[in-house]
Amino acid sequence: MVLFGFFALVLVSILWINKAVRMFDKLIGDGQPAWVFLEFTALTLPAVIGGMLPIAAFAAAVYVVYRLSSDNELTVIQATGYSPFRLGRAVLVFGVIVALMMSLLAHMLIPGSLGQLRQRESEISANVAARLLSEGEFLHPAPGVTFYIREITPEGELRDVFLSDRRNPDRTVSYTSSRAYLVADGAGSRLVMVDGMAQNVRTSDTRLFVTHFDDFSYDITSLLSRGGINLNQVAFTGTAELLRDPEGVAERSGASIGEVMVELHGRFAAVLMCVVAALVGFSTLMVGSYSRLGVWRQVLAAFALLVGVEVARSASLGPVLANAALWPLLYLPVLAGIVLSLGLLWLAHHPAVWAWIASGFRRRPTEAAA
Repeated sequence: MVLFGFFALVLVSILWINKAVRMFDKLIGDGQPAWVFLEFTALTLPAVIGGMLPIAAFAAAVYVVYRLSSDNELTVIQATGYSPFRLGRAVLVFGVIVALMMSLLAHMLIPGSLGQLRQRESEISANVAARLLSEGEFLHPAPGVTFYIREITPEGELRDVFLSDRRNPDRTVSYTSSRAYLVADGAGSRLVMVDGMAQNVRTSDTRLFVTHFDDFSYDITSLLSRGGINLNQVAFTGTAELLRDPEGVAERSGASIGEVMVELHGRFAAVLMCVVAALVGFSTLMVGSYSRLGVWRQVLAAFALLVGVEVARSASLGPVLANAALWPLLYLPVLAGIVLSLGLLWLAHHPAVWAWIASGFRRRPTEAAA
């Protein structure tokens, strides 16, 4: 458990910092304060932890067996009569403890944090002042759009506004006005510019068209509705609701019933994968005879087997998305991992069989043949 905590801390820190850097650039670039960044990164932490727990359990199991083997403690333990299956009971208990942690994350904390994150994202996206009303700064609310305000009066009037729209590759339009106002209506939000000028540059022949206006309305709804994080509504639906009414969840979120089944049973499969990861790592290192070079070959084999189980788990998503009735396929990688672990432990319990397999299926001469 100590090593599991260490590996989990390292893996989560690496992935979380990577996400936090990208989120910091996006949120601070949109004019959000630092406390919003801290809140958003905290809400993404449960999902990051959930993704790293099976890997941390695998790494802890592998490292413990590696140390026991390197220090010859494993040899002493086996000499006292402990079989690989008896030793595997401790790893199974460890995997169940990690699975309980993962269950708390998968069924409660992750959906709740994602739901809260979506709610805060909607609130910030609807907050016009936080997205566009920043004095003396060139803002980029969307790719190809630049917005600048020299001054904002206490009455909410914008002074000396500049807006450049380069989203159309055939032409670039720049608006300037001495005064402007942000107006929200039923159709969205609009920037009403007063006493200004529009400069339209056509890139095909580099011609400039200048239009002076007394007032002009520019739709900025698309700029304000741009989300910093793309979330699937099914992902933050509670497990109880997914079990009770999957069709209703699919209708409400606009997702297919296959996506609902993948999310629901994927949570249970992720919990079981914690047990499988620990057992695969332990059982693979139990196979093989003593070597002065250590158990590095078994470590690499264990990693390859875990990758294979994860690949099979990813491959099972496609059929379920196409046909929700095939949801039992999501548990096949878990079952395969358990069967694989039991098979490796059986080989470790019968070293003669493993030696025969490792020798290239060369049969030993019998006494009769001699």
